[in-house]
Amino acid sequence: MLQDWLNAAMARAEFEVIENDPPWFGSVPECQGAWAVGNSEAHCRAELREALESWALLGLRFGDPMPVIDGVALSAVGEPVVHG
Repeated sequence: MLQDWLNAAMARAEFEVIENDPPWFGSVPECQGAWAVGNSEAHCRAELREALESWALLGLRFGDPMPVIDGVALSAVGEPVVHG
């Protein structure tokens, strides 16, 4: 399920304060090109989760390889595949 993958991805999320407005930046290293900004870490976290969901759905639609995160992989039908 997509939610399992999103939960695994968000557990690996990295956040930092940058010299920008909004000042918080978040990303998941395995998900190149998926990132978010926010006025607080909590806001950035919520924005990042939405961005990751859109990033994954678009990638699946176009057949892009999705990263396996903590043993959870997305298949073309959105079902999780747990790897050993």
